[in-house]
Amino acid sequence: MYILGISCYYHDAAAVLLHDGQLLAAAEEERFSRVKHDFGFPKNAIQFCLETAGIQRQDIDYAVFFEKPFRKFDRILMSVLQTYPKSWKVFRESMITWMIDKLWVASTLQSELGLSKEQVLFCEHHLSHAASAFLCSPFDEAAILTVDGVGEWTTGTWGTGRGNEIKLTGQTEFPHSIGLLYSAFTAFLGFEVNEGEYKVMGMAPYGWPRYVDKVWKVVKQHQDGSFSLDMSYFSFHHSTDKTFNRRFVELFGEPRPPQMYFFTAASGYPSYFGERPANYDELCERNQYYADIAASIQRVTEELLLGMARHVHRQTGMKRLCIAGGVGLNSVANGRILRETPFEELFIQPAAGDGGGALGAALWAYNSLLGKPRTFCMNHAYWGQSYDSGEIRHFLTENNIPHQFIENDEKLLDATVERLSTGKVIGWFQGRFEWGPRALGNRSILADPGNPSMKDIVNTKIKFREPYRPFAPSVLAECAETYFDLPDATRHHPARYMLYVVPVKEAKQSVLPAITHVDGTGRLQTVFREQSPRYYDLISRFGKATGVPVVLNTSFNLKGEPIVTTPANAYHTFSASEMDTLVLGNFVVDKLPAK
Repeated sequence: MYILGISCYYHDAAAVLLHDGQLLAAAEEERFSRVKHDFGFPKNAIQFCLETAGIQRQDIDYAVFFEKPFRKFDRILMSVLQTYPKSWKVFRESMITWMIDKLWVASTLQSELGLSKEQVLFCEHHLSHAASAFLCSPFDEAAILTVDGVGEWTTGTWGTGRGNEIKLTGQTEFPHSIGLLYSAFTAFLGFEVNEGEYKVMGMAPYGWPRYVDKVWKVVKQHQDGSFSLDMSYFSFHHSTDKTFNRRFVELFGEPRPPQMYFFTAASGYPSYFGERPANYDELCERNQYYADIAASIQRVTEELLLGMARHVHRQTGMKRLCIAGGVGLNSVANGRILRETPFEELFIQPAAGDGGGALGAALWAYNSLLGKPRTFCMNHAYWGQSYDSGEIRHFLTENNIPHQFIENDEKLLDATVERLSTGKVIGWFQGRFEWGPRALGNRSILADPGNPSMKDIVNTKIKFREPYRPFAPSVLAECAETYFDLPDATRHHPARYMLYVVPVKEAKQSVLPAITHVDGTGRLQTVFREQSPRYYDLISRFGKATGVPVVLNTSFNLKGEPIVTTPANAYHTFSASEMDTLVLGNFVVDKLPAK
């Protein structure tokens, strides 16, 4: 039985394909269209899934959409009516977009895939999230917590999973939303909503949570772990382009201009910003205020999530917790939930946001709706497209790109390690690309984490991004506890996907300066040989050469672009940056010396 899961029309469109309950392929549309956060119908991702399985559209038994569009439309109409006339622009824009495609999902799926009406199924948004976390987890039973911006009406749910059954017993409804609260501050801090939230998380350690009292004026936490927003500070429920209003500004001050460079005394002033301004100290002080705001909303978000998690534990008494929804990508909060609640283990799959809803919808249909026993456990993220040696060779020769083919894997790894250990930055392109927003060793930019200059080198010459953004360490799983404060590291699945931020052990911070954030933490990835043999062997050989089995890992893309998919994407990124070497499978491309 083939089941296709689909999410689209909101953000991060994606498709996944199951065969008899086993995941065959999963990808977000942006990887193929090259449009960041592409929300359109995922034609390319669907085609990739079918080609991976070697089937045609007529072989699909069911297509499952990740939410119920009419319920979502109901919420938008009700919100518009309750806030009219301020919401007239929302009404206009909603009518345009919904009448064009969003209300016709069923007919679109039928026509695009050649399916009958009975073959098209719909799963509630937060049930898709819950299923995406629990039904592919290693747990027979677990508590479940989903938290995001908003689904149909719901912004968060909690409940339990046992076997192939999910029971959601509580929920929070729009407009009260942790995701929308965090997004309001994302906009206030000058970043794009649904894109810059991770920038706020990276900015926060440069500040101090001095303004948590002010943040608690706009949101209230209740004794049972629930919360409510004071909507007099927000406008996302009636505006198409504003998430907060003048009262919010009166409380927190003027928003940070999006074009304003961010730097503090702690972050330094990178050379790619140009000449240091005459009013540097004044700008440092102004940016410090915004860093303190970022630290404050991050702290309050963590406290809200801790409150919800503790409530779920009191309700269920379970030792394991599955988390999903876009807020589940807040790695700092996840680390605190593990350390500061009674839960002993967490599971968060790598595409916790809306893209992952496609996976949850498909699993829900197979395991819960059709009652099939669970047979799939996600223990890696490599579900995207791969390119064999013939395809890579064809690209390189057709484009007259000088290269070296190293057939022997050990020699390939030795050549790569030699470059890394002498300060080179490597574009590493191997196997199937990753599911979710993190690069986990198949589409990664790699460097030496022990080089104190490497963070600035990668930011300045390759990523062209803000200086406060941290880089992640990839570490051999069995060595993780030597460098990071994560006891029993090998049993923690979220660490495989960079979904925990944990302290770098104090004695090791000087050993790993390029991946140690300003607050002494790192968003680690534990690497297992069984799932990532070539990446594991590379890190192992690097460890033998340097004494440190850790590499700096950041996503293989330029600022504002999706992570690379094809050899052509990889070479373009390599050429447009000052990366030193590109490793495409067993092919090595070195930058030619400037003439």
